[in-house]
Amino acid sequence: MKAIEIKSKTDKDGHLKLDYQLGNAELHVRILILVEEEISQEEEENIWMDSLTKNPAFNFLKEPEEDVYSLKDGEPLND
Repeated sequence: MKAIEIKSKTDKDGHLKLDYQLGNAELHVRILILVEEEISQEEEENIWMDSLTKNPAFNFLKEPEEDVYSLKDGEPLND
């Protein structure tokens, strides 16, 4: 499978038009459209943290035997 990147811009109504000659007729194609989003760093961090908390790969951290530290452990960071 080969990838083709086509940079384009939507018109004033938000429509996208692709004008690209593939050279082969009657091909089955898949089109992937990635839209750049303007999100703040805080929103991006919230999305990242939300996905981590819902990821089942980290469920083992909720088990009681993993709770080995308390607030009395370590020393405070004073930057």
